[in-house]
Parts: sequence; structure tokens; C-alpha cells
Amino acid sequence: MHPAFSILFFTTLAGTGQGLLVLMALALLLGVPMASGFVLAAIGLAELLLLAGLAASFLHLGHKMRAWRAVLMWRTSWMSREVILLPAFIALVALWWLVLAGGGSVGSVGNVGSGALATVWLPVLVLLSAVALWYCTAMIYACLRFIEEWAHPLTVVNFILIGLSAGLVLGCALAALSGEQALLRATGPWAFTVTWLAWATRRLSLRRNSLLRHKSNLQSATGIRSERLVQKSMGMSAGSFNTREFFHGASAAALRHVRWGFQLLAFGLPVLLMGWGLVNAGAWPWLLAALLQAPGLLAERWLFFAQAKHPQNLYYQTVS
Repeated sequence: MHPAFSILFFTTLAGTGQGLLVLMALALLLGVPMASGFVLAAIGLAELLLLAGLAASFLHLGHKMRAWRAVLMWRTSWMSREVILLPAFIALVALWWLVLAGGGSVGSVGNVGSGALATVWLPVLVLLSAVALWYCTAMIYACLRFIEEWAHPLTVVNFILIGLSAGLVLGCALAALSGEQALLRATGPWAFTVTWLAWATRRLSLRRNSLLRHKSNLQSATGIRSERLVQKSMGMSAGSFNTREFFHGASAAALRHVRWGFQLLAFGLPVLLMGWGLVNAGAWPWLLAALLQAPGLLAERWLFFAQAKHPQNLYYQTVS
């Protein structure tokens, strides 16, 4: 598939925002002491990431004024469900920020002035909505059975774990930079562990995809039943939607470089830096881990799309 950069930024930015909100919601529910200004700043940053992701998603639309039609198929389309849930989630986070901003101290669950709404119900709703949004986004791809690289439960697992890892690493970097040592001590080991898990499950999906034996072949693509069939030219005499949108055009060597590069930037180096940060208790390892992970996540998402082989490419792209 051809990776659209608007979708790469949307899924990466929104996923990171969701992960950061999950961190903040759990920290407040568990009573981790934090300064009010830090809590509001972290939730505000997560909201900005969600809004930036929403804005990036519009860049992929051919007719932006018709975007509202995406909600009409909510009964059967995971994309329609995502389109409904994302703005609702953004509104919920905005409400949470406003309630906390008007409630005074947010140092722990027991001393938030706005009562149960800010301390229990809104964080719980944010947690549930973040997981639901991850699931809807992942199922847009996992439900496509004809793209076998995506049609697997690991797609959902990877979307959740990678987004959670990104949010935890960013949250720990913010905590280290702001001197929120209680939050860093509470969530640092989890950021380390979740990033390891995200790396392990992503490697599983990479291994699975490399061993796939696709059901479609050149015979089924062309309808020619000859046992020996050799393609001499592409199925189109010029470029078209089919050749632009369903094939990335990158070489096998480029795919290999991206595969190893994103694992190093998104997982390997951040894990090493976070391990050093847990021992050293300094701020710079966490900041560097977050800075390195960001381009690695974009590369990971690029490969997620580029590695998916649409069956139509047997006819339109493969040339012997």
C-alpha cells in the first residue's frame, strides 16, 4: 500500500495523545501526587496532539466539505465509528481539563475540589474512550481480510501497545523535565516494560508477515488458469489511481532499512535510555528517549502501510 503522510501523522499523533491521557488518568486515579499546573499542561498537550491528528486526517480527503458523510455508515464501518468517537473523545478531554482547571489542587485523588466528577468518572471515561478509539482505528485495517498483513489480532495489539508506549515515554520525559519525581518513579518502570512489550509484539507481526503465503496469485489476479504464467508488462499503460494508491514504489532494500531503523529508534534506543534513566534518575535520558522515539514511530507506521500487499498489485505492479 502507498503510505499517505496525513494518515501517518494522524495515527502517530493521536495514538501518542491517547497514551499520555491514559498515563494521566491512571496517575490521578491511583493518587500519585502531582502539581496542578503539570497535570493541566500534560492534559492540554495531549488535547493538542489529538487536535493535530484530527487536522492531519483532513489532508487525506479529496472533498473535505463532504467529510461529514463518513459518519453515515456507523453500523458497519469501523472508520465511521472512529470518525464519531474521535471528536467525542476530544470533547471529553476538554471537559476534563476544564473541570480540573476549575477545581483547584489536583495533587491526588483525595484533594481535587471538583469531587467525584474530576477524580473518578472523567478519568475512567477517558481510559475507556482511549482504548475504544485505539480499537476502532486498528480495526479499520484488521477487518480487511484481503490484506493479509493486517488481518490479524496483532494489528489491534500493536496499535494499543505502541500508542501506550509513546504516551508513557512522553509523559515520563515531561515529568523528568518538570521535576515530577513521584510520577516518574511510578510510571518509569511501566514505560520501560510497555515499550519492551510493544517491540516484542511488533517483531511478532513482522515475522508473521515475512512468512505469509498469500492466497492470491498471478493466475487468480488475471483469470488466466495456465500453470506457468509470466507477466511481461504492467496492467496499465500509464499511471492511475490503482498504481498510485496501492503501491509504495520503494525498493526491497529501502524496506529492510526502514524495518531495522524504526526498531532502533522507536524501541531499541528508547529502552536503553529509559533503563539508564531508571538507574541514573536524570532527566536527559528520558528526554532523549522521547525525541528519538518520535521519528521511529513515524517510520514504523510507514512500514505498516508499505508492507501491506494489496492483491491488485499482482496485476498492476508486478513485472517479471
